[in-house]
Amino acid sequence: MVIKRIYLVGFMGSGKSTLGKRLRSELGWEFLDLDDYFEERYQMTIKQYFAQFGEDAFRLAEKELLLDVSQKERLIIATGGGAPCYFNNMQVMNDTGLTIYIKLSVETLAGRLSSARQVRPLVAGKSGTELHQYIEEKLQERDGFYNQAKVIADGEVLGVDGFVRIIKASGELM
Repeated sequence: MVIKRIYLVGFMGSGKSTLGKRLRSELGWEFLDLDDYFEERYQMTIKQYFAQFGEDAFRLAEKELLLDVSQKERLIIATGGGAPCYFNNMQVMNDTGLTIYIKLSVETLAGRLSSARQVRPLVAGKSGTELHQYIEEKLQERDGFYNQAKVIADGEVLGVDGFVRIIKASGELM
């Protein structure tokens, strides 16, 4: 299989953007954070978009952006945490590239997100206990989508070198 694009999927705070930037250096491909692309395209933050238009409108716009980037080549895409769970987004990603689920524990995610509660609309204002419970519930809802990824990687133990080895073992890079 010739790999033309790589989609990094997983819960918010799983390190998709950080890994994507590191893979950009390792593979020499372009990197795109779908959330950043959204904010650039719509000239507002996701938090502002949520407040003005709601989550349903956001998910529809996110789908359109995903379809747009699924046509580009030699691209690493960090998707939003919910992107794989709506419409047929996971199928689009699996059909057009290598999908990698960065799997982390609830505890690790809660630790990472506790400092990001002001900038992430879905966890804004949650206490530590509420955040932990929210992550646990959302992971249960989303795991069925995330687990459709072609590669499921333990983000707790795998470093960038491990991800590069997985990618190269999955097919020929374009």
